[in-house]
Amino acid sequence: MEKTKVVIVGASHGGHQSILELLSRYGDNVDITLFEAGDYVSFMSCGMELYLEDQVTNVNDVRNFRPEDFPQPNVAIKNNHEVKAINTDVKTVTVTHDGQTEDYPYDKLILSSGVTPHSLPVPGTELENVFLMRGYDWATKIKAKLEDPEVKHIAVVGAGYIGIEAAEAARKAGKEVTILDVIDRPLGTYLDKELTDILEGHLKDKGVKVITNAQIVEFSGKGAVEAIKTSTGEIKTDLIIQAAGVTANTEWLKGTVNLDGRGWIITNEYLQTNIPDVYAVGDATLAYSIPARKKLPIALATVARREARYVVKHLFEKTPEKPFGGVVGSSALSVFDYHFATSGLNSFTAKRADVVARSSFYQDSLRPKYIPEENGNPEVSVQLFYDPFTHLILGGAILSTYDVTAQGNVIALAIENHLTLENLAEADFFFQPGFDRQWSLLNLAAQNALEEEPFVE
Repeated sequence: MEKTKVVIVGASHGGHQSILELLSRYGDNVDITLFEAGDYVSFMSCGMELYLEDQVTNVNDVRNFRPEDFPQPNVAIKNNHEVKAINTDVKTVTVTHDGQTEDYPYDKLILSSGVTPHSLPVPGTELENVFLMRGYDWATKIKAKLEDPEVKHIAVVGAGYIGIEAAEAARKAGKEVTILDVIDRPLGTYLDKELTDILEGHLKDKGVKVITNAQIVEFSGKGAVEAIKTSTGEIKTDLIIQAAGVTANTEWLKGTVNLDGRGWIITNEYLQTNIPDVYAVGDATLAYSIPARKKLPIALATVARREARYVVKHLFEKTPEKPFGGVVGSSALSVFDYHFATSGLNSFTAKRADVVARSSFYQDSLRPKYIPEENGNPEVSVQLFYDPFTHLILGGAILSTYDVTAQGNVIALAIENHLTLENLAEADFFFQPGFDRQWSLLNLAAQNALEEEPFVE
């Protein structure tokens, strides 16, 4: 019996998980070929900051997998192979490698083509020492510059997760650092103002210059970059790291696979594209958001892996018994001494998704008040977002100098399981004064949102 030919495009989280699921569920009954356009399989960009700060074993270990991790004879992993087209009439993909073009047949095709980082549409991006913050090659280049004593000032464009990581790594390397963003506060699309005010002050305390509402007009210099010109002035710099968003890597799919106006792959509720036997997962797709109840771009490894798991499980069903259940969208980050986690929607993402959400902000000590702060009892900030009519929890964030990020997973479970403020206010969590309060901080945050009498101990 001839094996089913499964072709996977892209070697990041979605591609990796697809191979794992295919082997686990179908063994040697499938013939798997994965194509990766780059020469490195497969760098984990979310681990780049750890590499830049010398917290990993080796740069070559910061990856999802190595090709040799799959020695099975029915698995072929081909790097430096760029898929250029899908030939739907004959079910082949056109692939280029070393200047040669070849068509490969498929029975099932899984697209995990990912995203490409933005380079700002301003003059000067071609100058030396203008870098992007994504991928193996850029990681090694940035690392070399952090170790170069001639590089004294680094400017980071973009104050999202990646930009903050770049700024922190550069500051810890002893560089003068300026971070710029077009919006009015760092991390403004991830957290509400109550939390970003804390973090912005902390960034400044750590010596990072923060410039918001920045309108960049040019990167200037002779050969190598020397300055960033904005609408209000000029910032001298030896190196620019661009971390200003991403674009779906889907230009090659235009006219074949349905895309939305911004280039995201459109799938149905079963993660199928408009082309029979062609599926799409990961950062280049629109993912179904449980709290928003619609599809949104949610570029997270956790999303790609859950989607790949679903696709492979139902790969041989024309119409699966049930649709993909969706995702919450959860993430976490450290900003020097602070740690935060966020799940679901916030004010910015709720408004962008046209979802009515109310927010509640709560601050308290991690442990009972009789424990001094210097003995491990820091302040914790909790923000909850909820439907004002049903009290369904739609999102939340938690921040402290103590690592409370695991609480973000509790919020994620609350959202996924359609819990209300009332449910969270009474949820049964453990108490031990060495760790927490008689009422958990999430209990107290929900009680605060319900405007209950404050608990005092």
